[in-house]
Amino acid sequence: MKEDNIAAISTALAPSGVAIIRISGSDPLSIASKMFHSKTSFEQFEPNKLYVGTIDGGSFKDHGMCVYFKAPKSYTGEDMVEFHCHGGLAITKGILETCLRNGARLADRGEFTKRAFLNGKLSLSSCEGLIDMINSQSVAEVKSGYYLYKENLFKKIRSLEDKLTYILAQIDANIDYPEDDLGDLELEKISRELIYVKGELSLLTSTFLSGSKAKNGVNVVICGRPNAGKSSLLNRLINCDKAIVTSIEGTTRDVVEGSTEINGIRFNFYDTAGIRESNDEVERLGVERSKRAINSADVVLFLIDGCAGFSLLDEEIFALCRDKQYLRVINKCDENTFDNGIVADCDLVVSAKTGEGVDKLINEIYIKAGLDKLNLDGDYLVEKRHYEALSDAVASLNNAISAYGIMPLDVITIDIRSALLSLGLISGETADENVINEIFSKFCVGK
Repeated sequence: MKEDNIAAISTALAPSGVAIIRISGSDPLSIASKMFHSKTSFEQFEPNKLYVGTIDGGSFKDHGMCVYFKAPKSYTGEDMVEFHCHGGLAITKGILETCLRNGARLADRGEFTKRAFLNGKLSLSSCEGLIDMINSQSVAEVKSGYYLYKENLFKKIRSLEDKLTYILAQIDANIDYPEDDLGDLELEKISRELIYVKGELSLLTSTFLSGSKAKNGVNVVICGRPNAGKSSLLNRLINCDKAIVTSIEGTTRDVVEGSTEINGIRFNFYDTAGIRESNDEVERLGVERSKRAINSADVVLFLIDGCAGFSLLDEEIFALCRDKQYLRVINKCDENTFDNGIVADCDLVVSAKTGEGVDKLINEIYIKAGLDKLNLDGDYLVEKRHYEALSDAVASLNNAISAYGIMPLDVITIDIRSALLSLGLISGETADENVINEIFSKFCVGK
């Protein structure tokens, strides 16, 4: 079936040096031939080659370039044309509107990539990696997206699918031709293969907790009583004067956020209102928000004023952190009135004012986040959808392994096929339309 021609601006809708308008479908050249004029006729256009000429924008013309990609060797797997023009907003919008007047329709969100998926150019997990790269805010997010985009996870899963498919073929052949009964050695080999595949999948699922942090960032909440130096520490950690710092207790009334990268991973730091009883309604609301922030944190920095010592209020605040990954940090070690007697009961001593001990604190935060063993160049999971699919596959293989040697082989194949269906959700081979549409709804128009 011939697909209609779709068009969209593929570059950002902002003034720039160059912009790209993309057309894909059954016959984008018929549209381009009405709009682009150069010394080379369209009959002589060679695929993958840029031609210089004039682009018709309706009420104006622009000097730019045109390139033709012939199916199936294109991004979408269809014939494609791109106009490369000057990046003024009026220019890009005018050229797009002219494309639409000449027979194209405006592309939906992610429709170019969706067509690439439907035409077998990309797996579904590769498409997810692409949108992760587009939305990335840190080196780790780029790496995790590229890992998916380059089909690294897909290739890993495909190799394990091949093993399960081979096992099924052996068992099915044995069922169809019982006279060729599987010997003990073959049965033992099948058992080993099932255990191996389950082990590889279990290893992958174990990376999800840290892998998802690499993609989504790590939330670190700084909590403590008023005037412990939380705002100063936030500013020091993100190397920016984000939070207001004064000697007046209760200056911070709401959660203040700032981000930075540690070893390529985005860390979101939250400076919270000092936790204490208060008759001030605004301060009480800030304290409630502080408590909610602690509950949703990946890591909590419980900050203690090293000059004031440890108090009953500190004990109450610390009780809020006990169920989280936390670090007990004593601040103000640069002050003359610093109490050395409380150092033994803490994890680190720092000075938010001078920066003493902050580098060590940053390293400890990274470890507390569970990222010290994460290999961003290895196999790992970042998408919850993938984690759930692999967990289901592991559960199915557990059932098959438990029943192996006890139940008939044809019964065991039910669980093996169930595992294959779960693995197919990652590539998209068994994903339903709702899942596919949800993934592509995250894309921008033009990609």
